[in-house]
Amino acid sequence: MKTLLAISLLCLLVAVNEAKKYERCELASTLNKNGMKGYYGYSLGDWLCLAYHESGFNTRAVGPPNSDGSRDYGVFQINSRWWCSNGQGRTANGCRSSCNAFINDDITDDIRCAKRIVQDPQRMNAWVAWVKHCKGKDLSSWTRGCRL
Repeated sequence: MKTLLAISLLCLLVAVNEAKKYERCELASTLNKNGMKGYYGYSLGDWLCLAYHESGFNTRAVGPPNSDGSRDYGVFQINSRWWCSNGQGRTANGCRSSCNAFINDDITDDIRCAKRIVQDPQRMNAWVAWVKHCKGKDLSSWTRGCRL
């Protein structure tokens, strides 16, 4: 009985520590429900393409250090120099948030910060991966087959 309890507890701890990796349509639905479709002129395809190329839809992704020492966090890879505070180095903390808030399975705060980021003059150009992989391309395939 004790062994079964220990195994169950271990499995629970492993499950808690695993990252949520969204499926494409699941993330599309979540983004749609949170008002991302058409937000500041960007389609769900833009957001999905961005999230895929930044994090692989992984909510707990943390990027390696950037050249300025900052890091990127969460499904949208939100940068610690400009948008959140990781307690290391200078930050503008434009989203008034801890970077740790962006590396859990609740992406509500990630979405709120991404909305803040696209309000700045750089818009989605703030994300290098979006510029490189998504900008100016037909992104309709990102939502194809999703029930939205």
